[in-house]
Amino acid sequence: MAKNKVPAKKEVTLKTRFQNTKEYFISVYNELKKVHWPDRTQLIAYTGVVLFAVVLVALIIWVFDKGLSFLLNAIFNLFA
Repeated sequence: MAKNKVPAKKEVTLKTRFQNTKEYFISVYNELKKVHWPDRTQLIAYTGVVLFAVVLVALIIWVFDKGLSFLLNAIFNLFA
């Protein structure tokens, strides 16, 4: 029969933790250098689109809420 050998865990020292953390932040910094950041006019345009979408969705939810509220009040008043 074959024995199931569990590989020994590597001991994580304080030095390796700091090294891993350092490597992580270096890779994050390198990835952030690759990002295409929008300029001011694009940022204003994108912000306007997002605000418009938020207001539109809020308005749609408000209309449905008022409509359902009116409908349920009419039904409850009909049977009350």
